[in-house]
Amino acid sequence: MRFVILHESSSRIRVRVPKYNMTMEQADILEYYLRNKPFVVQATVHDRTSDTSIRYRGGAEGRKALLEALRGFSFSDEEAIALVPEQTSRALDHKYQEKMVSMVMFRTLRNIFLPIWLRNGITIVKSAGFIAKGIKSLSKGKLEVATLDATAITVSMLRNDFDTASSVMFLLDIGDTLGEWTRRKSVTDLASVMSLNVTKVWKKTEDVDVLVDVKEVKPGDKIVVRTSNVIPLDGKVVEGSASVNQATMTGESIPVRKEVGGYVYAGTVVEDGSCVIEVAQSAGTGKYDQIVKIIEESEKLKSETEEKAFHLADRLVPYSLAGTVITYLLTRNATRALSFLMVDFSCALNLSMPLSMLSAIKEASKYDISVKGGKFLEATATADTVVFDKTGTLTHATPSVVDIITFGDLKEEESLRIAACLEEHYPHSVANAVVEEAKKRHISHEEMHSKVDYVVAHGISSNIDGKNAIIGSYHFVVEDRKSVVPDGEEGKIDTLPTEYSHLYLAIDGVLQAVICIFDPLREEAADVIKELYELGVSKVCMLTGDNERTAAAVAKKLDLTEYRAEVLPEDKLAFIKAEHAAGRKVIMVGDGVNDAPALSESDVGIAVNEGAAIAREIADITISSDDLRRIVLLRRISMQLMERIDNNYKFIVAFNAGLIGLGVAGILKPSSSALFHNGSTILSGLYSTTPLLSESEEDIKELDYEEA
Repeated sequence: MRFVILHESSSRIRVRVPKYNMTMEQADILEYYLRNKPFVVQATVHDRTSDTSIRYRGGAEGRKALLEALRGFSFSDEEAIALVPEQTSRALDHKYQEKMVSMVMFRTLRNIFLPIWLRNGITIVKSAGFIAKGIKSLSKGKLEVATLDATAITVSMLRNDFDTASSVMFLLDIGDTLGEWTRRKSVTDLASVMSLNVTKVWKKTEDVDVLVDVKEVKPGDKIVVRTSNVIPLDGKVVEGSASVNQATMTGESIPVRKEVGGYVYAGTVVEDGSCVIEVAQSAGTGKYDQIVKIIEESEKLKSETEEKAFHLADRLVPYSLAGTVITYLLTRNATRALSFLMVDFSCALNLSMPLSMLSAIKEASKYDISVKGGKFLEATATADTVVFDKTGTLTHATPSVVDIITFGDLKEEESLRIAACLEEHYPHSVANAVVEEAKKRHISHEEMHSKVDYVVAHGISSNIDGKNAIIGSYHFVVEDRKSVVPDGEEGKIDTLPTEYSHLYLAIDGVLQAVICIFDPLREEAADVIKELYELGVSKVCMLTGDNERTAAAVAKKLDLTEYRAEVLPEDKLAFIKAEHAAGRKVIMVGDGVNDAPALSESDVGIAVNEGAAIAREIADITISSDDLRRIVLLRRISMQLMERIDNNYKFIVAFNAGLIGLGVAGILKPSSSALFHNGSTILSGLYSTTPLLSESEEDIKELDYEEA
């Protein structure tokens, strides 16, 4: 692609594509192409001017790589086109930009060219909508903001002050449009983050189940989903049965049992069981729109702070009306009394609070943090206890197989083949390590077993060539299922290296292999916990299924407040309940199926990295980055959000009270009060959409990439 460099400074560059009238689709292709480059921090394409602003990292090398990427770009590149999500906010931005410009231009031209009698007639006609809203509110026996607006407009017109009435309606329209624009854009951006992200699916064939790209699946094909899997496509159950968590689709908190003939929806999660689904719709058929609808209707978006703001706004209306009457009775001056009607606290409260929340959610998404509602940010800011799972959370997300100890006649390669065949169905960091080791050794492990049963927090059971095969923890394989060690090989168990996690494989009740897995602590874990203490968290705990000795060593190294070893899902749940009983607010961080009950019970459940789908589904917040420092960033965003909301409250109350005082004193005219009031409302709304993190905090994100 040809381009011209317009401006350049340290780590920033602005280029222009010599292309007249770039389409929105082309702008999106270029923008997402650049954003996908590891050396690009931020890229914004302006389709109207064909300009692109880029912020990059890596100094001279980064600049060189960026220019090469631009030269090699093509709008027809299929790989670049595939990077663009199903929906972007560009069309939405264009729509509201044009609407705002049209409103301003129409008012300006009207005031310049139309005679006063016609302008007044337009004001009267336009006022009908506002007055109707006020009357509707009164008919319900309520004094709400709409009533106050209608009263202010009506009184102004009765006083023959049509300019003031017109200005009030214009500024109310501008504020409403700006609020609607920002809210819809925030919801759109959030929906893009939360959209279904399943790339592979098990397709059922006559011989074996085959792992294929979800885009290859067509209506009528049959796919297999098992415990903890996301259901990637809408369809009908034709074999088996499963308990499906479909809270994100229907709001139901209790899993629904799906039998043969039952219909299932994309984006829901199998909590227990397995089934075969006949696909009804292929990928990309409305999932995005469903998510947008869910977000818009979900009460999760409203925090306690937002609810208080909405209720406070309506509760202040009677006082504003009373102030109007009292001022008139005392001064007999309608102009001064009108000051109470021109200024109310509700507009700014109703606009700035939800915009603050949605903008914070959007900002969090820049750091690979997906927040499902404002109340979870509020809880994150005030939580005093953080509970971590160990495996895949405090430890690295990519553990590795370091040794395989076999028993009896089973060879090492065969034991790994069986283990990988079983584990590939359940995405967890330890399971992924087994599958990855088989791949490294070029061991083929095509389906060779019957139905797979997953026992949460214990292991997997299936049948291979008529023999029962199980894999999992020592408790599950040896203590629970009573598997025995072959005669004369008991010493191998006693000498298993304690620095590794162990995965036991048994066939027909006889131990066949122990897979040793190295699961190192994340490099950033100690720093993250230290920073959480500094940010006001008083208690950081670890709950793990690992043995006591390993857990104690980790707790000491990370300076944890408390830890529990050899715990089951019900133990984690009980711990969270005990913290709640003690009056503490809890954040739970985990990634596995066994973390799901605790994630659901906590005030804020955070699922990290590529954990189990059920964990991501139940969690209130998901972090897709492989870096625990995102939790610190989340805490900072949340705390600064609450500080901003507090500052907004103080500003709105002080500024509007000042306007009322100046109006009652006769210093400000009603039209001026309305102008300043609505102007401050718009400014507070715009301020609420500004970034919460400073440049120095944003540098954390760049450091993460550079270290990677």
